[in-house]
Amino acid sequence: MDREQEEMQFLGLFGICAESCKVISSLRKIFTQITLSLILPLAFVFLLHIEVSDVLFSKIVHDEIELDETRPETPRSDRISAVLSKEWTFFLFFKALYFTALLVFSLLSTSAVVYAIACAYTGREVAFGKVLSVVPRVWRRLMATFLCIFAAMFAYNVVAVLVLVTCAIFIGNTSFGIVMLVLLAIAYAVGFVYMTIVWQLASVVSVLEEDYGVKAMTKSKDLIRGKVGVSIIIFLALNISLHLIQFAFERLVVHGRLTGTLGRFGYGALCFVLLSGLMLFGLVVQTVIYFVCKSYHHENIDKSALSDHLEVYLGEYTPLKSKDVQLEQYDV
Repeated sequence: MDREQEEMQFLGLFGICAESCKVISSLRKIFTQITLSLILPLAFVFLLHIEVSDVLFSKIVHDEIELDETRPETPRSDRISAVLSKEWTFFLFFKALYFTALLVFSLLSTSAVVYAIACAYTGREVAFGKVLSVVPRVWRRLMATFLCIFAAMFAYNVVAVLVLVTCAIFIGNTSFGIVMLVLLAIAYAVGFVYMTIVWQLASVVSVLEEDYGVKAMTKSKDLIRGKVGVSIIIFLALNISLHLIQFAFERLVVHGRLTGTLGRFGYGALCFVLLSGLMLFGLVVQTVIYFVCKSYHHENIDKSALSDHLEVYLGEYTPLKSKDVQLEQYDV
């Protein structure tokens, strides 16, 4: 990033996107290597899950219909029930395997991209071998942060479901109740997006600072103040793009019977490339937002201290103390 730290605070929606594109362009060699080794497998797992899930669930639906049309307590119904039980077991096992692989590759990709950008920011040489050697150490800190946000999300969803169900039971059949349910649903969606943005920024904090887990989430919540609006817009734009790619893949590849084998392969390859590029861009954007938030709160990064922090990652991991990593205040 060529901009001075003080200038980063003035970046808005288009400025952040433009800065992210500049970062990708200037570090295209290392990002190409990271994409080939980590992000491409992540995108492949995501798209493969859509294809396989459709096949498995279609079989389950077909057998469910067969069972409904079969006389109960007959050898045929028992046989279909046994097959359904196996299919549901395999389906759930596949889902668990998918979410595990998705989580692992997501955290590894985040570790590699954030570390590479930090190295470039401090003027350090960005070597692919060094990035890979650092990733396992950073990954553990990101996992701790993920588990904390997962627990917070789980509690948030439980409370939201209880509130919505309670309102639906007692006042859901009135005009006022319908309005309240709509408002509560909107509030829930806003809260969910906000927590997701806090988690993404906390992932960057976990790599570049001493805090991780709950402390990283708290630090992220403080940093995002003042930049919530632009962060939400970027989050929504990236997720809309993701869902458009997913929709295109489902229509043209998974259910694209009329396009032929060659056409489905071509559309699948296109969706694969677009998804990989979108994932890389998203990871770079969330790192740029971190620097923007730091600048917005008038905190100037000590590049030498951050460089020492990155060097330590290559040996036995001992994170820098707050007085070194926490950014020095400057007056505007």
